[in-house]
Amino acid sequence: MQFIHRKYLLIYFLIFQILFLKWIALFPNWVEKYYSNGIYGFISIISRNIFGRIPFSVGDVLYGVLIIYILYWLKKNWNKTTKKEKFIASLNLISIVYFLFHLLWALNYYRLPLSQKMDLKTDYTDKQLIAFTEKLIAKTNEIQFQITKDTAVKVTVPYNQEQIFEKALLGYKQLSEVHPEFKYKIPSQKTSLISTVLTYMGFGGYLNPFTNEAQVNGLIPLHNFPATTCHEMAHQIGYGSESECNFIGFLACHNNPDLYFKYAAYTYALHFCFSNIGAKDEKLLDTFLKKINPGVMKNFQESKDFWLSHRTFIDKGFEIFYDNFLKMNQQQEGLESYSRFIDLLINYYQK
Repeated sequence: MQFIHRKYLLIYFLIFQILFLKWIALFPNWVEKYYSNGIYGFISIISRNIFGRIPFSVGDVLYGVLIIYILYWLKKNWNKTTKKEKFIASLNLISIVYFLFHLLWALNYYRLPLSQKMDLKTDYTDKQLIAFTEKLIAKTNEIQFQITKDTAVKVTVPYNQEQIFEKALLGYKQLSEVHPEFKYKIPSQKTSLISTVLTYMGFGGYLNPFTNEAQVNGLIPLHNFPATTCHEMAHQIGYGSESECNFIGFLACHNNPDLYFKYAAYTYALHFCFSNIGAKDEKLLDTFLKKINPGVMKNFQESKDFWLSHRTFIDKGFEIFYDNFLKMNQQQEGLESYSRFIDLLINYYQK
C-alpha cells in the first residue's frame, strides 16, 4: 500500500510550501543573504538575458497561453470529471505556479526590510510631513516652470515609451553610485500587451515574476510613465514591498538628470503626501493645493480623469483581491503600503 497516492503529491507539496513560507518569514537575514543577494541574482540575470532581448512581452503571452489551456482543459474534461477531480486538478496547478512564483522572484517578500538595511525610521510627525510637502511643492513648481516657461501650462513629455525605458537606465546608474545595492543590470522593460486589461484592473504596471520583465501600462498618461517604469524596475532588482519600490523608484527618477524624470518623481511623491494629509486635515490639504502651479494641477487632473474614466466594478474587485494578496505577502497594510514609502522618504532626507 502506497503511503501517499501519487495524485495527491502536488497537494501535499502545496501544504509544505505554505508551512515553509511561514517558517522562512522568521529568518529575513537568511533570505537576504542566500536568496535576494544570491540565488535570485542568478535567476534574474538568466531571465532578463533570455526574455529582455525579445521586443514584446513574453510574460503577457505566457499568461494568455495559460488561460487558453485552462479553458481548453475545462471544455474537454468538464463532463468527464467529477467535482473532486476538478478540485484536485486545480490544486495541482496552483501548487506548481505557487512554487515557481516564489522560486523565481517572490521569496524577496521575505527579505530584510529596507528600513533596517538603510537604518531609517518608519514614522514621522505631522510637522515633518508638512515641511516635506512644502519642499516638494516648491521643487515641483520649479521643475514645471523650467520645462514649460509658463506656470499655467501642463508638462507634456516629448519622449516615446521606448525612449523613457532607455532614459530610466541612467537614473538607476546615477543612483547606484550613491547606493550600490540598487544597481540595475540587463534591461528588460516592456509596454504590456494587456494594457487595456491592466487599466480596467487599476494597475499602472506589474512585474512578471516568471520572466522577470517589467511591464508598464502603455495607456497611462506619459508624465506618469517614468515613475511607474522605475517602480517596476525596483521589483526587478529584488524588492517585493510596494512601499520600498515606490521609494527606490522615486530615488531613481530624482537622481536622473532629465527634468521630466525629476518632475515625475516629485508629482508621484506629492500625490501620496496629499493623500496622507487629506486623510487627517482636508482644510490643510486645500491650503497646499492652492500653492501648486496651475500647470501641475492640470497634470494631476489628467491622471485623475484617466483613472476615473476606467472605473468599473472590475477594478473595485481587483482592489479587494490585491489588497488581500499584499497582506498575505508580508505587507500588512495591504494597498495602503504604497503610501508608506513617504515614511521612508521623509526619514531618508531627514537623515
